[in-house]
Amino acid sequence: MKLPFLDQAVIVPEKITRYSLARGHEGGGPKAVFFEGCGFSRERWELFAEALKAHARTHDMAMTDASPFGTWYTVEGELDTPVGKRPLIRTVWFIDAGTSIPHLASAYPLRRRS
Repeated sequence: MKLPFLDQAVIVPEKITRYSLARGHEGGGPKAVFFEGCGFSRERWELFAEALKAHARTHDMAMTDASPFGTWYTVEGELDTPVGKRPLIRTVWFIDAGTSIPHLASAYPLRRRS
């Protein structure tokens, strides 16, 4: 099953520019090094946002977790990148209770299982 309401998905620019692609951020710095190595950049953050949405369109959900505040959706699979790498990543999306708009919560690399 795919992420519901994907056509309405929102990725706040700051989630990418100030976290996922921000080398100076304590938590996001290691992600930035990884994703920059895949050809993404803060200057062209929209390219990364579109790749993350395409990731959700391409792969089925790995798990969901409902709470009183909304539902978390986890998607795992290979990410298409500008440099042709296809790393395995996990994206996490959240839909607030009473709405139908998925918001990107996180994206990070996974280790391939042997």
